[in-house]
Amino acid sequence: MIEASGIRKKYGKIEVLKGIDLCIIKNEVVSIVGASGAGKTTLLQIIGTVERADSGLLSINGTQISSLQEKDLSRFRNKNIGFVFQFHHLLPEFTALENVCIPAFIAGVSKQQAIKQASALLDLLNLTSRAHHKPMEMSGGEQQRVAVARALINKPAVVLADEPSGNLDSKNAAELHQLFFTLRTELNQTFVVVTHNNELADMADRKLTILDGTIEPPAIQPQ
Repeated sequence: MIEASGIRKKYGKIEVLKGIDLCIIKNEVVSIVGASGAGKTTLLQIIGTVERADSGLLSINGTQISSLQEKDLSRFRNKNIGFVFQFHHLLPEFTALENVCIPAFIAGVSKQQAIKQASALLDLLNLTSRAHHKPMEMSGGEQQRVAVARALINKPAVVLADEPSGNLDSKNAAELHQLFFTLRTELNQTFVVVTHNNELADMADRKLTILDGTIEPPAIQPQ
């Protein structure tokens, strides 16, 4: 699903990533941990094609990312990568259903089909009763589940989550963590999760640690 080799990234004179090698297979839940400033979010942004590496190779679902021009890269990102952030980033003027539909609209899906897909996801995430509520009318846990539904709407190859439970209380955090594994089973979904939450990190199929810009121990391809 994801293959990275020799990924390096520098900001000014500071080299944040110093040759990352990584392989993630379909239907895997992988956690990435490390101290603040270790390069976790930078790596996630590169995998998510939001940032470009200074050097190295990255392949996602068989596509060589470095070969894509910006327009094609944006299209690839929209269709193949879902994002869940610490803060849900829902648009406050739109309902839950409308927020979930937005990436599908961008991808050119018809309104009827987008609503059908979004409604099915909201039902799967036990949010049907909140479909026509705006973010301020929902709890923090409900808002984050809407964000997960939005990440899934285009049936992405991988969902990237950056501290997804960092803004939730312990009960909602536990429910969100379990949701990832439920979705892995029910939708055959792949997740890469950056987290400081040890419970979530230890639940993953593999836990990778970034230390001083490299993965320690070196990430070997799963069997």
